[in-house]
This record gives sequence, C-alpha cells and structure tokens, in this order.
Amino acid sequence: MHISLVEAETLVAGVFEANGVLPDTARSVAHALVQAEAAGQYGHGLRRVPVYIGQARTGKVDGKARVSSLQPKPAVLTIDAALGYAYPALDLAVEKLPAIARAQGIALGLVHRSHHAGVMALTVERFADQGLVAMMFANAPASMAAWGGKKRLYGTNPIAFATPVAGTDPLVIDLALSTVAAGKIMAAKQQGQQIPADWAFDSDGQPTTDPDKALKGLMAPSGGAKGAALALMVEVLAAGLTGSNFSYEASSFMAEDGPPPSVGQTLIVIDPVAGTAAAERIAELAGELASEDGVRLPGRRGQNARQRAIAQGLEIDDAVIAAIKALA
Repeated sequence: MHISLVEAETLVAGVFEANGVLPDTARSVAHALVQAEAAGQYGHGLRRVPVYIGQARTGKVDGKARVSSLQPKPAVLTIDAALGYAYPALDLAVEKLPAIARAQGIALGLVHRSHHAGVMALTVERFADQGLVAMMFANAPASMAAWGGKKRLYGTNPIAFATPVAGTDPLVIDLALSTVAAGKIMAAKQQGQQIPADWAFDSDGQPTTDPDKALKGLMAPSGGAKGAALALMVEVLAAGLTGSNFSYEASSFMAEDGPPPSVGQTLIVIDPVAGTAAAERIAELAGELASEDGVRLPGRRGQNARQRAIAQGLEIDDAVIAAIKALA
C-alpha cells in the first residue's frame, strides 16, 4: 500500500486513541514509528504497532501516563516517563534540554520508568538540528550475556550520537552493542526470513539462523568482549544513573504480558559554542571522510530515505496495514 507520512501518522495515532491512549501521546508515538519506517528502520517502525497496542491493553504500558520533569541541579533534568511510552518523555527532553545546555554549556537528561526508545538517531538528530552535540544511551531487556557467560544480563543497549556539520545535514551515529538490533531479528521473524549465523545464538549458546530461536536465545555482542564491556557501561549510564531497571530486571519489549519494562535513557547535550567554529571544523572532517571512494558518512542512508519518504510517501506491506487497522 502506498501512503503518505501524514496519512500514516493519522492512521496510527487514531488506532492508539481507539485503544485508550491519550491523544498527545498517540500522536507522539505515531510520529516516532512513522519516522522510523521512513528511515528504513522497519523493525522499529509500523511493525511495532500491534505489540505497543497489546501492551496498552494489558496495562504493561500506561497509555494515559503524564510525563513530568524536575531540575535538581542547573545542568540536570530528570524526566519521569511514568511507565508510559518513551516518546513523550523524549519529546520533553528535546524541548527542555537545549535551553539548559545553552545556559550551562552542557545538559544531562535522565529518563526513568521508561519504555522502548525506538530509533535513537531520530532523537539525537533533533538536537543537532538546533546546533547542539548530543549523545544518548539506553538499556533494554536482557538479551546478551556478559563475555564468557551464558546468562542473559545486558540488553542490546544502543548508543547514539549526533553533531551539526556546517553546510549539510548532521552527522549521526546510532548503533546497538549487539551485532544487530533485536528489531531486525523480530522483522525477519515476521517476514518468515532466516538471519545470518553471526547475529545470535540459540538457548544452548550455538549460532542460529532461525529468528525464533534467536529471540529465545542470546544476541551476539558486537566486537566480542569489547561490545560486552560497552553494554555494561550503558547499563550504568542508562539504568544505574536514572534509577531504572537493569536489563536483567526488565520485562520484554516484544511481549504483551508482564510488568512494565521500566528501563532508562540518558542524554548528554553539549553547546559547541565554546569550541571555535566547531561545526566548520567538523565539516572539514566529514569532507575528508566523504572524499574517499566507498566511504559513506554515518546517518546519511536514513536521512536520504526519510527525504524520499517525505517527497514520495511510503510503501507498506498490505499485511502490516491490515494488522494496524484491525486494532481499531
């Protein structure tokens, strides 16, 4: 089915509202999911709608949650997602952190009692569009073992970064600390496809190409021991500093039953004005990278896909659209 971004957001927001989600929250979630779809991140896009709605119906996510914030120190903002969807909390961070960063030089945002943060590139890029440098860390339900272990301890625990670049789009980096994001395995399962053997292990610790066995087993850490160590770092930053559940305490983002995941996200936002002509210097670095054949600047693929989607709309599987409409 061919559909414009506006039509997709209207459809998705209406389905959330029909299931008791507050209108403002429904629009926030719909915008995030449609933008993820437009960026080509299908595992974090419209295929998430049935699970998100199912969790609202069971109470695993509070669709009527009201986000709130406190500023305990001049450069620190704490945000309570109130066991609702993460996107309204992230919208509040994007609204309030820039002013703090410009006043203090740096701002720290701590989000607790939160949920799936989606495509974090889309969040940090919103700061870079305002001339700010941003980093974001999020923990997720456990799917990865400590290096040398076989017990689920860490989540895929993504890291995202964005910086303004003079004269062009921001440079954006978004990566999970597993070899791939769990959303890609979920998408493969929904599409009836196998996965590469180096993406995950089954419950016995053996490499698998079966996405169902992978989702029941362990994600492979990116870079082996180094990826596992970085996942530990994110646990401290995203859960330890925010008072949220550690990954091994959090319930699944993909199941409709169970208690709220109550994970955390940490954002660090920097005003680069202290660095002379920072955006111009970064543009020099980006130019040097792009000058070599075969080198692509991080974030460009998603940015280009979104620009095409804005101009041309989205092509969505009929089954995905039918599943969303059925939820109303």
